[in-house]
Amino acid sequence: MADLFHANPGAYQTFRAVRIPDRMVKTACEEAGCRHWREGWKSLIDESTPLGAKQARYIREESGRAFTDHKTFADDGVTVLTCFDFEPHQRCFREHETQGGFLVVQAGDVNRALGTIREHVNSRDWQEDFEEHQGRLADQAARG
Repeated sequence: MADLFHANPGAYQTFRAVRIPDRMVKTACEEAGCRHWREGWKSLIDESTPLGAKQARYIREESGRAFTDHKTFADDGVTVLTCFDFEPHQRCFREHETQGGFLVVQAGDVNRALGTIREHVNSRDWQEDFEEHQGRLADQAARG
């Protein structure tokens, strides 16, 4: 029986999932799994300040978001805030960044890659490929 654990590097396949931060690609809330998109959110704005007045005007006149608003008091009991309640399933005000990366199958062991055999576009395919490879190894070991 061939020793599957001490074969030459060319007898191996290495399955690699490499995540790299991709700071250039922005994505919409739904794709990013944003909690605000799923559940809605609240924004408390102090309209008595220049920044708060500008934010409230933007929300009401330019944002295109669906919301209701009402007045509430801040923790100090004096400052009046506007509470904007945003409905779910709409884009929030954050920019979501994607996580870039790649899923590859390489010839060779983990210490000596001999080139890429294939690259997968999604984790489901990569995992299925890995499981099929493990099955082939198990069959091979059972046959001796």
